[in-house]
Amino acid sequence: MPAMDSSTRHLTGRRRRFARLLAAAALLGAGTAEASTAADLAAQYSAAAQRPANAAQGEAFFTAKHGREWACASCHGAPPTRPGQHRATGKPIAPLAPAAEPARFTDPAKTEKWFRRNCNDVLGRECSAGEKADVLAWLMGLRP
Repeated sequence: MPAMDSSTRHLTGRRRRFARLLAAAALLGAGTAEASTAADLAAQYSAAAQRPANAAQGEAFFTAKHGREWACASCHGAPPTRPGQHRATGKPIAPLAPAAEPARFTDPAKTEKWFRRNCNDVLGRECSAGEKADVLAWLMGLRP
């Protein structure tokens, strides 16, 4: 295989970003427009990731710092069955677990918006479909 020069690496990165954008558009398109529960979204994220969700990985992902200052649990709490508080602004955050807050993950566009923002804060990038599926699988198993 020939060595990649910087222009090839750039195009490869662009193609990866484009593929992620296409996957997100598909999730926000016809597929998630019908989604009305966390389970529906988790199934769609799993399908996009081409693997089943893993709740244990979701818990580990949620509670770990990923090279940045915060973990998901920094604001949402551990466990996220109780209200949390944004560390920078101090604003209250409703419980994240669907069993504690039934309205969670019922609006696909809102879910994508917050995944995008929060993943950027925690990871410095968007979460993959697999990471989203794993976190949702774990959250769905939590009880208040």
